Amino acid sequence: MAQLHRIELQTQIKSPPEKFFDIYKNKSHLMPKICPNKLQSIQVVEGDGKSVGSVRLWTYVMGGVPVIAKDKIVGVDEVNKRITFEIMGGDVREYFKTFKATLEGGVDTVKWRLEYEKASEQVPHPHSHLQFLRSMAKDIDAYLLKL
Repeated sequence: MAQLHRIELQTQIKSPPEKFFDIYKNKSHLMPKICPNKLQSIQVVEGDGKSVGSVRLWTYVMGGVPVIAKDKIVGVDEVNKRITFEIMGGDVREYFKTFKATLEGGVDTVKWRLEYEKASEQVPHPHSHLQFLRSMAKDIDAYLLKL
């Protein structure tokens, strides 16, 4: 029987949480400029790229390897600064049957939660994905502090 796994990571930020959340929700097009060594492009495939149901195609480099992921925004909570993405296609789905990522902003922290089902027991848990997201969070935080 398949098993759903969950891992989380929390990191401190110094920028206002509403501005940090705004980058992920409304201004994801800025991310390749903020994190050029990580993100090559984000293309809106369906919808407006900001609201539930929107589909985007991400091209990025993780651990020196080019990766493509197609995500769908499946949940947005403006009050709690929470947004959930479901990976629908691309390289990530070769290793995971299901993969959801949730970003939640706090007063001075952001938390990433990954929920996933591995394609096989040989697939490692996606700790490298969390480290990638932490690294992006630090880049975005630094960018917002310069504004």
